[in-house]
Amino acid sequence: MDKNFKVRVIIGLSMFVVALIGLYTFDSIPFKVIFTFFSVMSLIELLSFFKNKHAPFNVFLALFEILLIIGGTAFVIKVDLNHFWYIILGVPGYDIFAYLFGKMCGGKIFKKSRPFPYISKNKTWEGTFLGLLTATTFVIIRISTQNAFETDWMYLLCGPLALTGDLIESYLKRKFEVKDSNEIIIKNKFFKFVEMLVGGSEGHGGFLDRVDSTVFTGSVLLIILLICGL
Repeated sequence: MDKNFKVRVIIGLSMFVVALIGLYTFDSIPFKVIFTFFSVMSLIELLSFFKNKHAPFNVFLALFEILLIIGGTAFVIKVDLNHFWYIILGVPGYDIFAYLFGKMCGGKIFKKSRPFPYISKNKTWEGTFLGLLTATTFVIIRISTQNAFETDWMYLLCGPLALTGDLIESYLKRKFEVKDSNEIIIKNKFFKFVEMLVGGSEGHGGFLDRVDSTVFTGSVLLIILLICGL
């Protein structure tokens, strides 16, 4: 088991425990406060990408990502526990199982081909497909138990939206030649200490890497909810 995988597992389980405590013990308010803190830190990481790179297209990308983070945070604050469970099942569900399946059987069926070679070269067809299938299955089961397809159908998009959000951040990191989202700001002693909370000091991203899929998914779902009046 490589170090990167260990960090993913430990941080993923720790954040899941924190989320459950926030959702169930304190009526979700602490969780929303924590997520807002994650979003603020993500904004700081994001803006560090654009240091000394102020071309018009770069400014557009920065504004687009800022809107996504704001929209995703607004969605998390807006929804109740019942609906946030769709996000827990769909977004981390995709991310975790895409990674696990990619590690276990990536390249065994499609030996050389990669679905996104120029954006995220480590993603495999097997991991991507099985991750999406797992996340969608989780959401379908949730919708079925709630008997709420007419009102909650949009949460079937969680898996594909999570993938898209992840690819957007991967594109930004490739464009600005940044390996991890905290690569620039972690040189500061304060940020290095804070980033340790999410494994950022171990060479595995930072806050933005943890919420990229969630904020994109939340932003799109917020737009759908507003348009449909749900």
